[in-house]
Amino acid sequence: MTKTKTEELVLECKRQFENCLYTSTALHIWLRSKRGGRIFLIAAPLVLGAFSTWKLMTESSLQEVRLLASACALLAGVVPSIYAALKLDEDLKEMKEAAAEFTNLRDRFRQTAAIWSKKPFGEFEAEFLRWMGEMDKTRSRALTPPEWAFKRAQKKVQSGDYDFDVDLAAKDVPQEATRR
Repeated sequence: MTKTKTEELVLECKRQFENCLYTSTALHIWLRSKRGGRIFLIAAPLVLGAFSTWKLMTESSLQEVRLLASACALLAGVVPSIYAALKLDEDLKEMKEAAAEFTNLRDRFRQTAAIWSKKPFGEFEAEFLRWMGEMDKTRSRALTPPEWAFKRAQKKVQSGDYDFDVDLAAKDVPQEATRR
C-alpha cells in the first residue's frame, strides 16, 4: 500500500524528532561532563596551591613529600594555562545554545507531526520546511558530541526517560508519537 504525501511527511517529522531527541540528549550529557571538567580545572589550582604550601609538606625532611609539594606547586601554575588553552567557557556557551536549539526543534517536529499534519498539505509542508530551515542553521554549528555521550544518550532515551506521562496515560495516542 502506497503512503500518502501527508503520511510520508509525518514519518519524516518523526525521524527529525528522534534525531533532535538523541542529539540534544547527547549534547546535554556532554555539556554536564565539560562543566564538571571546568569546575575541576578552576578548583584544582586552588587546592594544589594550598597543598604545596602546607607547612607539614614544605618543612618535611622526607624527600618524597618535598617532591610532592613541588609537583603540586607546578601543577597549580600549569592548570590555569591548560584551562585557558581549552577555551572551555566558549565551548560551554556554544554547546548550551545548541542543546537548547535541538531541544526546541525536537518539540517543533513533534508538534508538526501531531498537529500540523491535520491541516491542508500545503500548510503542513510549509511548517515542516520552516523547521527544517532552523535545523539546517543549528546543524551548521557542527558540534559533534563524542561517541560515549551519544551512547549514554541512546541508553537514556531508550530507558523511557523522555516518554511523556500524558502520552503513556492516553489510550488513543500511539506510543511512537512520542518516540520512534
